[in-house]
Formats: sequence, C-alpha cells, structure tokens
Amino acid sequence: MPAHNLKSMCVIISMYSKQVEESISNANASVGDEIELFDRKTGKKVHGTLMPKTEVGDPNSIVLKLSTGYNVGIKYTDQKEIHLISKKKEHTFVKPELKKKRSLPKVVMIYTGGTIGSKVDYVTGGVYMLTKPEELLGAVPELADIADIEVMPLMSIASEDMGHEEWKKIASAVVDATKMNAHGVVITHGTDTMHYTAAALSFMLHDLNIPVVITGSQRSTDRGSSDGFLNLASAVRVAAQSDIAEVCICMHADSSDLKCSVIRGVKARKMHTSRRDAFKAINSLPICYVDSNGEFEYVGKYRKKTQNGKQTSAFTNMEPKVAMLKAYPNSDPEIIDYYLSKGYKAIVIEGTGLGHAPTSTADESHSWSKKVKKFCEAGGIVAMTSQCVYGRVNSMVYRNLRLISSAGAIHCEDMLAEVAYVKLCYLLGNFSVKQAKEMLVKDITGEITLRSEIDSFM
Repeated sequence: MPAHNLKSMCVIISMYSKQVEESISNANASVGDEIELFDRKTGKKVHGTLMPKTEVGDPNSIVLKLSTGYNVGIKYTDQKEIHLISKKKEHTFVKPELKKKRSLPKVVMIYTGGTIGSKVDYVTGGVYMLTKPEELLGAVPELADIADIEVMPLMSIASEDMGHEEWKKIASAVVDATKMNAHGVVITHGTDTMHYTAAALSFMLHDLNIPVVITGSQRSTDRGSSDGFLNLASAVRVAAQSDIAEVCICMHADSSDLKCSVIRGVKARKMHTSRRDAFKAINSLPICYVDSNGEFEYVGKYRKKTQNGKQTSAFTNMEPKVAMLKAYPNSDPEIIDYYLSKGYKAIVIEGTGLGHAPTSTADESHSWSKKVKKFCEAGGIVAMTSQCVYGRVNSMVYRNLRLISSAGAIHCEDMLAEVAYVKLCYLLGNFSVKQAKEMLVKDITGEITLRSEIDSFM
C-alpha cells in the first residue's frame, strides 16, 4: 500500500475516542484483528473484525465487520470488555510466473494504477492500489498466449490525481516503447479521467504507427463482477494483433462479458459512474469490437499502420492556464474576470444546446457576451462546446448564438468539452495564440467529424 494511504489509515484509526483507544490497546488488539466485545451487564457477546472508525462516525462506538460481511457500530461503555480472539493474517506476495513466448508480438504494458490495478482491503472495506503490476498479470494468465508482454511500471495513482505532468510521463514512456520495437502499447489507467489522458496522448504523440490502448476497470480485479480481466485481455489483443495506429480506449461494450469496444481516444467519454459499459463513442462509431473469443469486428474508420519509417515523437508542452466553465440559468459571467485576472489563456464553455450562453438576459449582469468579448480582446481564447454531449454546436442558427460568436467565442463543432480543453492545453503549449485559434476548429487527430453519425447516439 502506498505510504500516503498508510498515513491516511493512521489518521482514521486515531479518530476513536481516548477511552476506546485505551481499551483496544489494553486488549493488545488493532485494526484487522478478530475480537469479541463482551457486555458484562447483559452477558451478550459480539464477534467480528475490528474496523477503523469513519470520519463521520461516533468516536465512542466500536465498528466491527461481522462474519456476514456487514459492518456494525456498537456503543462502547464501561460495562463492555474487549477480548482479542486472533491477530489478523499477514498476506505475502508471491510473484506469479508469466511464461513468455518470444514468437508472439511484443506488447509493452505501461502501468499507472487505477481500479484495474487495485484490490479491496476487506479489513477496512477501502480500495487500495497495487504496487506490483505482476499481481495483475498473474490474474490473467491467458495473456501469455496473446503477446510477449514487457511490463513498464510507471506510477501507481488514482486517475483523479492525474494531470499534465503525468500525461507527459506517459507520452514519453510510449515513445520509449516504440524504440523497443513494440507491436503495440497497453496503458492501465483509472477510469474517471481516462478519456482526458486518451485525448492528451492523441494530440501529444506524433507519427504514431502502433496501437496505444488505454484500459481499466470499473470494479477491482478481486471482485467476481470485475470487468478488468476481459478489458485487459481485449486491450492486449488490440495492441498485439490489430493494424490500428492511434490512441484508443478499450472497455466493456455492454454490461455482460461478451465483448469490448475500442473507441478513438478523442471520441470517448465516461457516461456512467459504475456500469461496466460506462464508456461510449461520442458522435462517432467505435473503431471495432473484440469479443471474448478474441474475434475482431471493425465498424468504424481508423488510421492504419504504414511503412513510412518515421520515429514517434512526443510534443509534451502543455499550457496550464486553461479552464472549463459551465453556462447555466442565472449563472454569473464574472467568473471570466477571475480567470482573466489569474492570467488564463483560454476558457472552454460548456454551453446549452447548440452552444448557447446567457446573452439577452433581463438582468444585464447575467449576460455572458461582454465578459467573453473582454476576455477575447485581452488575447484569450473562448471555446464553445455543448452540455448535450451528442451532436454539434453551431454559431449561426439563433440570434443569441450569433451574439456570443460575435463577441469572440469559437464554436468547436462536435468536439467534446473535455477534448476541447485538452486540445487547447496542447495547442497553446506548442503554438502561438493565432495558430491555436486556427487549429482549434481543424481536425488534427479525429476529434472533429465532418458530419455527425446519427447511429452513434446511445
């Protein structure tokens, strides 16, 4: 377990009251031990595993995990006694042997953490990151029959902690993998910001001539309902066997274990908090599906490998001063002044419908037009996307659209707001403001489609 998680656990344990902590200590017990809580007044006994107290729980109540798996809080009084039944068992890690077959295509697996690289701590009930990616590989032994896998442990963090610096490290690692003559790359990643990383790599990596497949899991790999095994096996198949030459996401296509969908990195979005088929292709079809037997069904367009002989490179400069805002009824556009005062270079607005923001409001202070114009005249870029997710924005349909457009906002066709954000970070990190404005509405790596496909709506 990472050090910062151990530190957090110590903080949680100390949240028991002094009286309870002293009683636990006197019984030579600690979190994870099996104890008996005896009530001298009633004669009742309760067996269970001692759990840490949660932040919002009563510090004078002892939390036990019962044999049924449920947690129960029991008020501790002077009439109660704590008896140690047994100390918790320490598990040792045995490195699994993944037999290599050099005749198979080489796949480099870049390990970054996320739920696919985690387990449930059944003592505390929390999820913690694995520090040894071999544990993950050992759980899917069939990978040895798909590819010759080289593991590259890069980091072990949750995806919500990802940022520009981590994107740079991953992009550089992919370039290193291409120099190792890898047929493809698989990146294990947390699902919450997976589509941000996929978009970033799509823009950062130039002359990419192999599949770079990002995969993860909605549920930890030690759960019976985990989607991680099929996701990982399918991702390795894509990396080892396909002729795709771009960044993509490979995750469950439906709630069953029948197949995974492979989605272009700039057209993917997480659409559900917990379903196994959370990721959908937006305003586009998936590149292909991979079923549980390893069969491919190609349904969308994609860039194919070529014999151009160019070496993949990474443009890793990213502008940090880019923000995302959401327009909503009665929203205060003065937030734009805040970002202007902080030196921000660009703002992505998630507008309503076709890319609206409040403009002709009864209260002029709620009109976004003047603030957008002020930001643009100061040299900033305002990109307009839609909260609708599916479909595209259009600056010419309604009067208010024309007003916000004339104020300087640039409508971003059918780009997702997240993709527009990442694209602006990339453009402003590598090009001039003038060039960034011109390139924002030009398709670079499949982020803009000329015509939205109605069949992609789900």
